[in-house]
Amino acid sequence: MSSQVWQGQNKRIYLQEVGTRDGLQAEKVFVPTENKIGLVNALSDTGLAKIEVTAFVSPKAIPALRDAEQVLREIKRVPGVVYTALVPNVRGAERAVESRADELNLVMSASESHNLSNLRMTRQQSFSGLVEVVKAVQTTGIAINVSLSCAFGCPMEGDVPQADVLDWCRRYVEELGTTGVTLCDTTGMAYPPQVAELTASFRARWPETELTLHFHNTRGMGLANVLAAIDAGADRFDASFGGIGGCPYAPGASGNVCTEEIAHALALMGYDTQVDLALLLAAAHQLPALIGHDVPSQILKAGRRLDLHPQPADFS
Repeated sequence: MSSQVWQGQNKRIYLQEVGTRDGLQAEKVFVPTENKIGLVNALSDTGLAKIEVTAFVSPKAIPALRDAEQVLREIKRVPGVVYTALVPNVRGAERAVESRADELNLVMSASESHNLSNLRMTRQQSFSGLVEVVKAVQTTGIAINVSLSCAFGCPMEGDVPQADVLDWCRRYVEELGTTGVTLCDTTGMAYPPQVAELTASFRARWPETELTLHFHNTRGMGLANVLAAIDAGADRFDASFGGIGGCPYAPGASGNVCTEEIAHALALMGYDTQVDLALLLAAAHQLPALIGHDVPSQILKAGRRLDLHPQPADFS
């Protein structure tokens, strides 16, 4: 990596919160609707660029997000923040549009095995279904992002060829005209040289398309992968406050990269995230009481680098 990684020179980095969707959907408890709205409102004031508020999926499949319409309709909207929602099909997209989502996030996997396991469809079947979603909302002017799961490796197949990942990107960007693409490290298999190569290849081919990187910290390489992606030209990253989230194919592993940890680290390196870390920590502090267990975030436990402590009373 170049020395610029360690000297951000005020380069703008956009942090995008996914904890209220990707994180809460993995929890066994149902977080009350008013608390979900309160969390989104608190996150809206922190300077985050985008918040994935919820998912418009079957309440039988993900009961934790059965209040999607009410949450998205009743949140306080801060100018400049993009409020996005995951949608799996045309009906989900229609519900999201009716609830005033700024952006729809479509999801499929770059891996055939993972797509079959996760979505019960082949990749081609998923693509065909998402084509119908795009057609259904194209007259609304709403932004469309597609998230490619397992872009950096599949827990069943191993490495996913970069050419395959880029070909799926091409189909969405060039054939469907999607606004953005998110390359997802679904089970934390990514490593820095791989991240740098795929990021640079995407940027070279589609420099005007909004590219987001979505990393998990499953094997402790989340921050290293963020830095590798920045060095290769990326400037947008999904993250989850408290570090909550995860994947059923990585049992017991930590979840998404932690928003407050990434914001803390990047600020120390001179990058401009425009995130108010104190407000972000305050939002994350609400999580353990709401979900009933501790969260992975080390910043919540240890505090920021210069959160100092008094000397012991018996110190001499």
